[in-house]
Amino acid sequence: QIQGTIFPAPNFNPIMDAQLLGGALQGISCEKDVLIDILTQRCNSQRLMIAEAYRDMYGRDLIMDLKENLSHHFKEVMVGLMYPPASYDAHELWHALKGVDTEEKCLIDILASRSNTEIFQMKEAYLMQYNNDLQQDIDSETSGHFRDTLMNLAQGTRMEVYADPSTAAQDAMILWEACQRKTGEHKNMLQMILCNKSYQQLWMVFQEFQNISGQDIVDAINECYDGYFQELLVAIVLCVRDKPSYFAYRLYNAIHDCGFHNKTVIRILIARSEIDLMNIRQRYKERYGKSLFHDIKHFASGHYESALLAICAGDAEDY
Repeated sequence: QIQGTIFPAPNFNPIMDAQLLGGALQGISCEKDVLIDILTQRCNSQRLMIAEAYRDMYGRDLIMDLKENLSHHFKEVMVGLMYPPASYDAHELWHALKGVDTEEKCLIDILASRSNTEIFQMKEAYLMQYNNDLQQDIDSETSGHFRDTLMNLAQGTRMEVYADPSTAAQDAMILWEACQRKTGEHKNMLQMILCNKSYQQLWMVFQEFQNISGQDIVDAINECYDGYFQELLVAIVLCVRDKPSYFAYRLYNAIHDCGFHNKTVIRILIARSEIDLMNIRQRYKERYGKSLFHDIKHFASGHYESALLAICAGDAEDY
């Protein structure tokens, strides 16, 4: 059972919440605990209703007030929670593409893991928010087979729930050849299969690949390719197999290998909070021995730590 950590709050009253937030933000010193208590304990659609009530009540934009009153990573968390999911993805992609340096890992995390519907909504939001076409921006800001694969994913043309066992071995053979020969044409075939076949189909293809080559597809890709192209292909395979495991791996990596890469931790916790963050937490604990709750507590501090832990919704025994 796939499940998040944030649910709709019972007995929800957007007017009362807006009033409390107004008081917390307008006071002499900003009452950050109030912000955490409200914004991490309401689901996204409830937060949007609070923002509407806040505008009616104060004639001000809640996101703008949060930006003005808060700073650093705590601000990023509180503001991030206020975006609808598709707008948040669009926001993250825009900054990944248009920042000083292109943030390839952010592009990989988002585009390798979203469904056709999510990709369609994210492209619409991107156009609305930035008056730019996502695919054009990917085209101009990235290059090579990495770009081609991102462009393919951004089309959102993956077949859904269709599987044909009779072609699985054939697809596996193409993947195996692509890993052996590594020509431009083979790379194209490889990404076409990984970006367009259904998850159900790819499960069978990976099984057949193992039978043909005696090797796991991830190991084969890691051996044959390098750079962001290789990372993106592996991310697609891992998301096909188990998205919560993929995000657990990315969080562990962001916390331990990058000296706590705040952006990645914030993005994954917010984006997955109502989808599968509970499952991600379970995989994290199973795979790495320590809980996500424990590791966040160890590396973050202050209100920033409290906000992340509230989204993570750790239990006492997790620490």
